[in-house]
Formats: sequence, C-alpha cells, structure tokens
Amino acid sequence: MSSALRIGMRQAMRCGAPGIRRSVHPAIGASSRSLASKTSPKQAVAAVQAAPSQQSSSGYFPEEPAGPIMKTEIPGPRSKEEIKRLDKVYDTRNLNMICDYANSYGNYISDMDGNVLLDVYAQIASIPVGYSNPALLLAATSPQMVSAIINRPAMGNFPQSDWAEILETGLLKAAPKGMNQVFTGTTGSDANELAYKAAFMWKRKQERGGADVEFTQEEMDSAMNNQQPGAPQMSILSFTTGFHGRLFGSLSTTRSKPIHKLDIPAFDWPQAPFPMLKYPLDAHAKENAEEEARCLAETEHIITTFPSPPAAIVVEPIQSEGGDNHATPNFFRGLREITRKHNILMIVDEVQTGVGATGKFWAHDHWNLSDPPDMVTFSKKAQAAGYYFGNDELRPNKPYRQFNTWMGDPARAILFRAIINEIERLGLVQNTAETGEYLYNGLEQLAQKYPNEIKNLRGKGQGTFIAWDSPRRDEVLKKAKSVGINCGGSGATAVRLRPMLIFQKKHADIFLEGMDKILQS
Repeated sequence: MSSALRIGMRQAMRCGAPGIRRSVHPAIGASSRSLASKTSPKQAVAAVQAAPSQQSSSGYFPEEPAGPIMKTEIPGPRSKEEIKRLDKVYDTRNLNMICDYANSYGNYISDMDGNVLLDVYAQIASIPVGYSNPALLLAATSPQMVSAIINRPAMGNFPQSDWAEILETGLLKAAPKGMNQVFTGTTGSDANELAYKAAFMWKRKQERGGADVEFTQEEMDSAMNNQQPGAPQMSILSFTTGFHGRLFGSLSTTRSKPIHKLDIPAFDWPQAPFPMLKYPLDAHAKENAEEEARCLAETEHIITTFPSPPAAIVVEPIQSEGGDNHATPNFFRGLREITRKHNILMIVDEVQTGVGATGKFWAHDHWNLSDPPDMVTFSKKAQAAGYYFGNDELRPNKPYRQFNTWMGDPARAILFRAIINEIERLGLVQNTAETGEYLYNGLEQLAQKYPNEIKNLRGKGQGTFIAWDSPRRDEVLKKAKSVGINCGGSGATAVRLRPMLIFQKKHADIFLEGMDKILQS
C-alpha cells in the first residue's frame, strides 16, 4: 500500500468513516448469523479458507435461513413509506421491491419489513456467488480495491501499475476458448456497442486494404457530416426476439418488446428469424431441425442481399429478455459456418448466459464449436463488462478510435477476479449443472401435475437457466412473493429462473414446494 493511501485510510479511521455499512435492524433469521456486512476480515478469511467439501455438505452459506420468513405482505408498511419517499426524487414505476442488502445473505434477499425471500431472480441474473459473500468482502476491503475506488483511473491514458496483473489473474483467466484479449466496458449494452464498433472498424480496414492504408480526405470530411464514405452504409444483423441492450447501436439490434424501442431513432439494420422451437426439444427433433434449417437459409439470404451489408451478426445462446428462447447447437454451428463463408464476424452475447449459469462457464461451450466466435460480450454475473477476442486484427488501426474516459473499472475487474476464484474454489459451475438437473426434473413433475400452468418447460441440460410459459404469469410472480420466493419473467408469458451459482438442491426443494402451493391456488 502506498504511503498516501495508508495515511488516507488512517485519517478515515480516525474520523469514523464507515467501511461496510451496518444495518440499523437486527439480523433476520438465526440470531447467531453473521452477515458479510457485519463480518470482520478475520471471520471472512476463516469462511473463505473453509474446505469446499465442508461448505458443500452444510451449504455454501451454513448460517443461511432454513427457509423464507414472511412477516408482512410485500410491500409492507415500512417499504411503502420508503417507496413514497423515493418516488419524490426517483422514478419508482419499475420497482419490484425495496431491499435491505445488509440483511440479505446467501440465496436470501431481505426487505425493510423483515421479510426474507429465496431469490431465484438474483438482480436480473447478476448476483453470482450469494449476497454478502465473505470472499467478495475480502476483495472489497483490500488495499488494491480501495485504491481502485478512490483513485479511479482513466484506463486508456493512465492505467494503474497492476492493471495487466489484474486482467491476467482475473478476466483473462476466465476467457472463452480461443480468446486472449479483452476490452473492458461498463454495462452489457456498452459491451455490445463496443463490439459492434470493433466489427465495423475491422470490416472497413479490410475493404480499405489493410491497417497501414491511411484515411482519405473525403472519408474524414464526410464522416463529420454522417455521410458516406466516412460513415459507411453497414449494419449488424440480429435476430427476432433478441435483446442486446438499450444504447443507440445496441437498441437497434434489440427486438424483444416494443416498449424497449418506442420513440427512439434506430439504424436500419436487418433481423433474421430466430428458430421458434417446440419443447421438449428431444421430442420434436425433426420439426425443430427443419425450423432451424429455414432460419439459417433466411439468415444467409439476408446477409447476401440486405442493402447495408452486415459486418457481423450478434446472437444470444439463449434469448433471455425476449422469452427464454432456445436453439440447438446445430443452429449455432450453422451460423458460424455462414459467417466464415461470407467473411463477417460472429458476436456471441453472453451478458446474461455467461459465468456459469447454464452449467458451463460460457453457454456457447455447449455448442462444441471447432471455430470459436470472434467476440464474446459479458456483464451481469461478471460484475464487470466488456468483450473478449483473440484476433489482433480486431484492434483498431489507430489509437483513440475505441476509447472513452473510464474504459471499464478496475474495481469491478478486481471483484470479478474474486468471483472467478470463488467459483473455482467451490466448484460452482458443476454445482449449477447438478442442481439444474434436479430442479428441472422437479419442474417436470409439477408440469405433469399442472399441465395448464406449466407449458413449454425448457432449459434441460442448461444448468439452472430454466423457464416455462404460464397463462397467468404476472399473477404467479406476485403470488410467489407471498410464499417467500422472488422470481422474474421474460417475454410475454415466460417465468424465468435465474438463481445464483450457490443455489443447491435444498433450495430447489423450497422453490418447488412454494410453486406447488401457488399453482394449487
């Protein structure tokens, strides 16, 4: 630790500056339970050093509540007051529930009224290793993290001295096969937007004749007027019902719901049909293969005929926001062949599917590609964002072309490194694969019991990345809270499950029991 940082920390301690906020409410559940927000560094070290076998047999968070604790309706009286106060200064129309994170622990999320819910939505698929995780507490309170937060660098111009080490021991340690470089961003939308820019610059560099060919005066002048040739007529091809974010470029590739796009000017970019498969997949193999072949043929036709030629395609391994729509590995292998044939890039959007949720660290590993994608975007469970790549040609030919002030955040990269280490230490990808199989089997039984309530169950073999269609989806989600379960939806009718990687069979049992109660009503 630098002397300046050491002095600053001593002064902060003298002034009583808070580190991790302590809850003003008593801990909920077992009175002996220590939340990470109330855990000393020594206790956190002990928790992190516990043998993985010990933790897995007793649960990754041994002092978790035994189950949900419901004291009031949701929202309760205290939450209602806080929502009223918040609404004066912040738009609360999207609000799901007001949370008390200081008293949220492991798989359980707490609110202001003492309700504790089993969380199988996990901040829209963004919490990987549990609330108040001791390993993340250690990372969050390390001198390296403190420096990254209070001395946040403009990474493109002034990277910190240990930035390469942070990347090599963290983000790049988890890089998809065939990729050894990363460009960091701030959000999933940002990650996709940056990948699109990289694709356009790569394509124009090829058309211009290589990295050493200088821009013409006409290109530079026309670019300033948003005209060709400096602003070329190119596109990114996306798929129907896909979701890739809400910035201008990423929103032009988003096709999930009208409300996401209304009133926002958009690029005239093409969309190809995403297969509308029948479930279960193995029971409809022939029809599904024909549907995927149709979509591949239409995709190739669009690539070769669309007026603004695509520089890349972007595709989710499982279309998440658009309704949890699946395709088989054959479809994605076909897409890879088409992109290679027509010399365009393949961008795989793993913002929601990545970091272990499907029973593999990256969902596209299920496809067994012999030729990896050109770029893989990430965010959510990574708690960081950006895109991976392996081809040096995807670096711009000149500096300041792919650039902004922050270019990511070293604090988030440090956190992702701790997440990766925790996933490896506890074998959480394998845990998710095994728990997912158990959960899916339980849901199959419920689907047989309630065939009109659980339709098109999907996600077999995809870890806990499971969904089904419900004719009364919004009512089911609301009733779930009444039995102490927080879950979410996708598309128009789907109930989607996005539990954390520490979700185990005992949690699946609680969820299945609660869902049985809901579907009975």
